[in-house]
Amino acid sequence: MNGMKYKVPPDKLRWNCDPSLFSFKTTADIAPLKGIIEQERPIRAIRFGLDITSPGYNIYVSGLTGTGKTTIIKNFLEEIAAKMPRPDDWCYVYNFKDPISPAILNLPPGRARSFKASMNDLVRNLKAEIPKAFESKDYEESLSRLMRKNQEMQQALFNPLSEKARGEGFAVEITEVGVSLVPLREDKPISPEQFEALDAKDKKRIEKKRENLNTEIQSFLRQVREINKKSRDKVGELRRKVGLYIVGIHVDEIKEQYADFQQVLTYLEDVQDYILTHLEDFNESTQKQSSPADPMQVLMESQEDSFLKYEVNIAVDNTNLKGAPIIIETNPTYHNIFGRVQRRAQFGTFSEDFTSICSGSYARANGGFLVVNAQDALSNPGVWETLKRTVENREVRIEELGEQSGIVPVAGMRPEPIPANVKVIMIGHQLIYHLMYESEEDFRKIFKVKADFDSEMPRDSQAFQDYVSFIGTRCKDEELLHFDPSGVAEVVEYGCRLVENQQKLSARFSDIADIVREASYWARSDGRDYVSESHVRRAIEEKTYRSNLTEERIRELITEGTILVDVSGEAVGQVNGLAVLDLGDIRFGKPSRITAKTYMGRSGVVDIEREAKMSGKIYDKGVLILSGYLGAKYAQDRPLALAASLCFEQSYEGIDGDSASSTELYALLSSLADIPIRQGIAVTGSVDQNGRVQPIGGVNHKIEGFFDLCKTLGLTGDQGVMIPAQNVKNLMLRDEIVEAVAAGRFQIYAIETIDQGIEILTGSPAGERVNGSYPEGTINDRVERRLKQFVEEMKEYSRDK
Repeated sequence: MNGMKYKVPPDKLRWNCDPSLFSFKTTADIAPLKGIIEQERPIRAIRFGLDITSPGYNIYVSGLTGTGKTTIIKNFLEEIAAKMPRPDDWCYVYNFKDPISPAILNLPPGRARSFKASMNDLVRNLKAEIPKAFESKDYEESLSRLMRKNQEMQQALFNPLSEKARGEGFAVEITEVGVSLVPLREDKPISPEQFEALDAKDKKRIEKKRENLNTEIQSFLRQVREINKKSRDKVGELRRKVGLYIVGIHVDEIKEQYADFQQVLTYLEDVQDYILTHLEDFNESTQKQSSPADPMQVLMESQEDSFLKYEVNIAVDNTNLKGAPIIIETNPTYHNIFGRVQRRAQFGTFSEDFTSICSGSYARANGGFLVVNAQDALSNPGVWETLKRTVENREVRIEELGEQSGIVPVAGMRPEPIPANVKVIMIGHQLIYHLMYESEEDFRKIFKVKADFDSEMPRDSQAFQDYVSFIGTRCKDEELLHFDPSGVAEVVEYGCRLVENQQKLSARFSDIADIVREASYWARSDGRDYVSESHVRRAIEEKTYRSNLTEERIRELITEGTILVDVSGEAVGQVNGLAVLDLGDIRFGKPSRITAKTYMGRSGVVDIEREAKMSGKIYDKGVLILSGYLGAKYAQDRPLALAASLCFEQSYEGIDGDSASSTELYALLSSLADIPIRQGIAVTGSVDQNGRVQPIGGVNHKIEGFFDLCKTLGLTGDQGVMIPAQNVKNLMLRDEIVEAVAAGRFQIYAIETIDQGIEILTGSPAGERVNGSYPEGTINDRVERRLKQFVEEMKEYSRDK
C-alpha cells in the first residue's frame, strides 16, 4: 500500500486569501479604524466592571501580549472618565496638635492651589506688618505706660522697705543677683574690711538685725514677682491684642473664601492661635533680614524654618484635569504606587517634614482609575499586601515599607491617610490570575471581574474589514506606505498562519503591526509607492532570516552527518520524529531519530529519556500509554512478556510533550514485526490507548523543518510527513511546500489511527482481527506472533531455570 487515500491534496495545505475580496485601490482609500478591534466577551466584562460601583469589583484583564488589552482599557477609561466629575484636591498641612501626624485637607479641584497661595500671602503680609505694628508709636507708648506702672508699683514697695532698713542701720541694694542689706555707719555703707574690724558683739547685733529684715525682703521679692508677672501678662495681652488685630484681618479674609469647609476653618483657627503665641518669629525674621548673617548660620537656621509650618503641601492637584483621573502606572513599585516621605540629607543627618510628603499613583487616581501590570505589581516587595489593604480599607497611607510590614520599626512622621475610591485595573497573563485566584483569598474579593482577551478571531468578512482598517490606520498614523489588495491579502494569510488555523485569524495585532512596518520598509527600499504581496513576503522572510541561525546550524549538523537523521531508505525499529524548538523570537521544527529495541522480558516499555530523568511529565504519560495500547491489543489472552527500550537518539536536552508517542509506537511495532520503516517519512502525533492518533501543536513548523532538511539533502518524491487528520485545518504551509506536493516531490499524509500510519510507513497492511486472529502476514499478525513467541520462550526459560 502506498497511502494514496491518506494524502492531503495541495488545496488543503494552506488557505489563500483572494485579493479580489477587497474593492479598494490602496488602504489610503479606507476610513481609519475608530478605536481598536474589539472582542465581545472581554468588552462586555470591562464595561460591567467599570459601570458597577460596589466594592471589590475591580478588573483583571488577561490575555497574550499584543491583543490590544491596554489600548482597549485606555479607550474605555477615557470614554467613561470624561463623563465623571473631577475629584477633590488633597493637601497636607502642619498638625499643630500632633506635629508627627500631618493633617490632610480636601478641597474642590483647583482650590488647593489658591489655598496654598493664600497661606503664602498670609505669611508674607505678616512678615511685613507684624514688625511695623510693634514698632508703632501707639504700641511703644502703651508698652511704656505698662513699664512705668510696673516701676511705680515696685518703687512703692521699695521705699517703705528702704526706710525701715535705714532705720535699722542698713541700706538696701538691688543687684543682678538679688537684694542685699549693707550695714551703715553715719549713713555711709561699711566696707567688708570695716565690718571685719568690728568686735564680736557689734557683729552679732548687726547680723541679728539683718535676719529680722530678711523676712521683709522676702515679702518684697514675692510682691515684686507678682507685679512682674502681672506686667508680663499685660504686655502679653497687649502683644496678643496688637497681633490679633493684624493676624485676624488676614486670617478672616481666608476664612471668608473657605467658609463652607469646616476642616479648613479649624486649621485656620489653629494657625491663628499658633501665630499669636509665636509672634517673636516674625520679629526675629525682620531682624535677620536687616542685618548681615554668617552663611553657615543661615544654613543651620534654614533646617528649622519657623514659617515652614504654614506651608501647604499639595499631594493631589486636579486643577487641569477633565473628568476623572486615569493613571497608568508603568513602574508599580511600592513608593510609586503609595507615595513616600522624602528625607533630606543635611550635615550628616536626615530630616523630614510634612512638605516632603509625596503622593503615589493610587492617591492621584483617587476618584478615578489605576491601571497596573500584574507581574510587575506582584513581584515588587510590599505592593500586593499594601494594595489589598488599601482597596479594602478605601484609604491610602503614606508610610515607609518597614512600617507596613511591622518587622522593622521606623521612627518618623505618620501622615493622616487619604480616603480613596479607586477602580483598579490589573493587566496580566491568565496563568497569574489562576495562581492568585487559587492561592490568595483576598484576590478573589478584590478582583471580581475578569476580562479575558483571545489571541485569535473568526476568519469572516468582519475580520477582513478589521484587518484592512487596522493596516490603513497604521500606515496613516506612522506615515508608512499604504497597501494594495494583494499586500493586504498576504497580511491576512500571515495572520492565519500565526494561529495555525485556516478558520481563524490572529488577534495579536502587535505582531501584525510589525509585519506592516517591515513590509513598508522593503517596499520603500524597492522604490515603490505602495506595498504589494511580494513586499509582505520579503518582510516575513527577512524576519525569519534574522532569527533562524540556530535552525540552520542544526540543519548543517544533520547534513554533514554529525546528527544522524536518515531521509531515505528503510530501517527496522527506527522512525523520524518531529519536535518544535521555541527560542522566543522564532519556532522551528527539528527532526529527531527515534529508535526502539524489543526483546523477551518482563520490564515492559522502558524509555531511556525517562530513566535518565531527561523527560517531562507529559512525555512520560505518552510513553505509559504505549504499554496500555500493546496490552489491550495483543495480550488479552496471555501475559505481555515484553521488554522494550525507546530512545531519542542524540538528545542532549530535556524532552516534554506527547506529540512523539505515535512515532515511538511505530518504532515498537516495526521492531516487533521485524518490518522496516520508510525513513523518508517523518511522523508527528500523539496516541491514545485505543490507537487513535490525536492532534498536536506546531504542525506547520514540524512539516517545514523536515521539508527544508529533505530539500537540502535532495527531494526524492518518496519523502513526506505524516500528521493527525485533525491537524489538516491547521495547515498554513509555505507556497514552496504546496508547490512541491502538487509536483509530487513531497507528500503530506493525514491519518486517524495507528493502523493507517503503520501501513503508510511500511507499505504493508496492518490487518484487522477476524475470528480472533489477524490475517497472516499483516503487521498486527507479525507483532502478535512475536509476542506469543516471547511468552513461550519465557515459559521455557522459567522451566529450565
